[in-house]
Amino acid sequence: MSDRFDCFYCRDDLNGKKYIKKNEKPVCVRCFEKFCANTCTECRRPIGTDSKELHHKGRYWHDDCFRCSKCYKNLAKEAFSMKEDRILCGKCSSREDAPRCSACYKPVLAGTESVDYKGSTFHDDCFTCYQCKRPIRSTSFLTKNDNIYCSSCHEKKFAKHCAGCRKAITSGGVNYQDQPWHSDCFVCCMCEKSLAGTRFTSHQEKIYCVDCYKSKVAKKCNGCHNPITGFGKATNVVNYEGGSWHEYCFNCKRCSLNLSEKHFISKNGDMYCTDCSKKL
Repeated sequence: MSDRFDCFYCRDDLNGKKYIKKNEKPVCVRCFEKFCANTCTECRRPIGTDSKELHHKGRYWHDDCFRCSKCYKNLAKEAFSMKEDRILCGKCSSREDAPRCSACYKPVLAGTESVDYKGSTFHDDCFTCYQCKRPIRSTSFLTKNDNIYCSSCHEKKFAKHCAGCRKAITSGGVNYQDQPWHSDCFVCCMCEKSLAGTRFTSHQEKIYCVDCYKSKVAKKCNGCHNPITGFGKATNVVNYEGGSWHEYCFNCKRCSLNLSEKHFISKNGDMYCTDCSKKL
């Protein structure tokens, strides 16, 4: 009669039966799962003899339970990483470590087109104009109140518009009577000479260069026949019976005495002091 070959725990005869050796002691399948099997970290069930067991850093899993904690992809034959006791596939791990887009709050994965601006990261398609919502990409942009605008939208929304051509003034320009002008638009209304940086004057809401005002607009002095303007030598104007004189030209016809603040006599369009008028 042969010797009995019994399970270490339940003492059942193991002859002709499947068994497992645990610490050099024979154990039947039922007792192995009850007393010896490791517990799966994921499903909390024993890892029996009919299952493939995986282990990492003192933890155990069924082959089918070793999955990414985010996407549930099986990692039995895949590269993985551990983060705060969680198993992650390579893709999910990179997503967790990636910076978040400041616009859509989704991860900006390594290798994707992105923009770093003032300490924030954006997907290339998320870095857009506040007004038209188009991606900025490689074009220039400006900011206003912490909002980002493409050049075109910023120009339409915030730029001053020329009083002459009504188009936006993007740089430089001239201010005249609280109105902005392009330097190229601020010209004499007659000869179209640029007036930026030069002397000019206005008459009846039109702007003239010095030459055009003198020759086409200004009254002529009845004395010297030169234009009466505010340019050059400062002077007052004397107006009398439809005629105009520089103050320094309003003189007696005979003795050249200045009559601007004196009594005078007019005869045949000429002015005379009271003394000279008596000699006529």
